[in-house]
Amino acid sequence: MRKIYRALCKAEVAVCGVGFMFMVALVFLSAILRFFRLSMSWNIDIALLLLAWTAFLGADIAWRSGQLVGVDLVTRQFPKKVQKIIEILLYFIVLCALALIIIFGIRLALTEYLRKFQSIPVPYSLVTISLVTAALSMVLSTILKIRRSILNFNKKEIQGGAK
Repeated sequence: MRKIYRALCKAEVAVCGVGFMFMVALVFLSAILRFFRLSMSWNIDIALLLLAWTAFLGADIAWRSGQLVGVDLVTRQFPKKVQKIIEILLYFIVLCALALIIIFGIRLALTEYLRKFQSIPVPYSLVTISLVTAALSMVLSTILKIRRSILNFNKKEIQGGAK
């Protein structure tokens, strides 16, 4: 199971990196072509699609690796045990929010299926489904964070008390 999860994480990083590089190349190409008064409207639509996928997958990568901004100005004054309880509680709140994002994202993707991009015959729901995909991945990451926090609940308390 861990090998599958690690492979999914590596695939997510690869897709995000390649998508970002293509997005930058397409926007740069579009700017160069406009300088020569040539227009390729399809590359802006593709860049929009790549932006959605890279942004949402990147959010999961940042969430999984703990790179998102956190504000602990108030909670750092609490005892370690209370901090861990608040952390686990917040993970459950994030889990509930992600469940709502998945439910309403699927609904939106189903309604957006008929809408197409302006210059390419691709359903706009591909943009919306990127949010659902990233939210599903974030659910898995959050469940693992909750599991890790619960397993290390007393262990970190002992280490914190020994300092």
